[in-house]
Amino acid sequence: MTEIEKVVHEFEVKQKVGLYLGPILALILLVFFDLDPNNPLVTRTAAIAILMAVWWITEAIPIAATALIPVVLFPIFGVMSGRDVAPQYFNNIIFLFIGGFIIALAMQKWNLHRRLALKIIMLIGVSRKKVILGFMVATAFLSMWISNTATAMMMLPIALAVIAKLDENFGAEKVRKFSIGLLIGVAYAASIGGIGTLIGTPPNLAFIRIFQIYFPEAPDISFANWLMFGLPFVIVFLLIAWQFITLIFVRGEANLRADVEIFRSEYSRLGKIKFEEKVVLIAFALVALLWIFRKDLDFGSLTIPGWSGLFPESSFIDDGTVAVTIAMLFFLIPARSDGKGRLMDWHTAVKLPWGIVILFGGGFALAAGFEHSGLSNWLGGQLTGFSHFPPLLIIVVVCLMMTFLTELTSNTATTQMILPILASLAVAIKINPLMLMIPATLSASCAFMLPVATPPNAIIFGSGRITVNQLAKTGVLLNLMGVIIITLAIYLLGLYVFNIDLGRYPEWGNLQ
Repeated sequence: MTEIEKVVHEFEVKQKVGLYLGPILALILLVFFDLDPNNPLVTRTAAIAILMAVWWITEAIPIAATALIPVVLFPIFGVMSGRDVAPQYFNNIIFLFIGGFIIALAMQKWNLHRRLALKIIMLIGVSRKKVILGFMVATAFLSMWISNTATAMMMLPIALAVIAKLDENFGAEKVRKFSIGLLIGVAYAASIGGIGTLIGTPPNLAFIRIFQIYFPEAPDISFANWLMFGLPFVIVFLLIAWQFITLIFVRGEANLRADVEIFRSEYSRLGKIKFEEKVVLIAFALVALLWIFRKDLDFGSLTIPGWSGLFPESSFIDDGTVAVTIAMLFFLIPARSDGKGRLMDWHTAVKLPWGIVILFGGGFALAAGFEHSGLSNWLGGQLTGFSHFPPLLIIVVVCLMMTFLTELTSNTATTQMILPILASLAVAIKINPLMLMIPATLSASCAFMLPVATPPNAIIFGSGRITVNQLAKTGVLLNLMGVIIITLAIYLLGLYVFNIDLGRYPEWGNLQ
């Protein structure tokens, strides 16, 4: 049995166990326990949450199908009406995701993402260390705007072409360690890059919506807020990961260099930049600027007024409004290359990952159920004992838990399971909820050990050039490094960007 077959077999066993374990645990809780005698909804919601958690963790059925459970069970068990559950599946965060993804699809349709990636790699250089850095920078940059899966799938053939040419010139044995480092660098950069923007990875958007559900009076976290925190984090983590990878995999054979003609050949195949690419590039830059400058930007004594203030109701305009506006323009602007059609057509747009959209909705519905049923308050009461522990220790434990849990589970589903609990914990111990929820969200994207942890890991593992053992040895060290960097980031940068006062609990921080 090959390593890939072993992974598949273990996954199938996990699914079968989870299929029965979820309902059994939920029934045990319903029949034998009464968490709050004064409010039966607490126990019912907890049972539904356990069922969803087990099925999400084991992927007993498709995770998007599990996300539909609140539509069925919340009304049946009296947690929320069907009329209240349904809107959780379509809201402003969902539209931000849809608009952002259509923009990403436009980049992919006209091969702009490939042109940008090759240009970045050629600019950085062709020595072994620079090649890995070039691939990682290009991958991380694209992953900030398009899905990490699509980014990794696009970068893999380019990386394999470089490796094949080096094999031919220097021999496979001399190139072996470098090739492992290059492929691992692509996978890790795809995960790290997604952290940089709100639309870069689903856990970021899940956090924003769950935070809104729990703390509706809290200040809005805009695209610009997140970028000011996420971009420096990505740059620092990416450079550390690059140094770490080159330290392990780039030794000896100083004359081993990639042939720049490989990249030039790939780039020349794209031909002269087309009208459609230019328009998509302009739109891409425009949407980023509109997101960044939508709200007032405060820099101490200097305030840059946001453009949304030009409209009568500036608060009505959010990042989702911007994303959908630019996405709709693609359906209006004619394409010139084929003489017909538009920059975007529905045949392409329908390739949106609708399963992720439903998964978002299921997590948002679960969070709303926690609130409506009183389970959030009950959890808060049970977690007050954690107030005796230092906040720094709690943050480190949260990061470790999320990082290693998402090695085996969907990072989006895990984020949506854990964030409501962390919100309740923050209220119980009177620590700013952002101090727990943001590190947990970042940690969900920092699982580097196993092929099943994240699609980029699976994609490079599928190349057949990397073993599970090689990925795990490198990944476990980077996992631990991620915990340290995330903890430092929330204290050194997060306090300023998100206006967190460690000495005072925010007025908006009480559960509704």
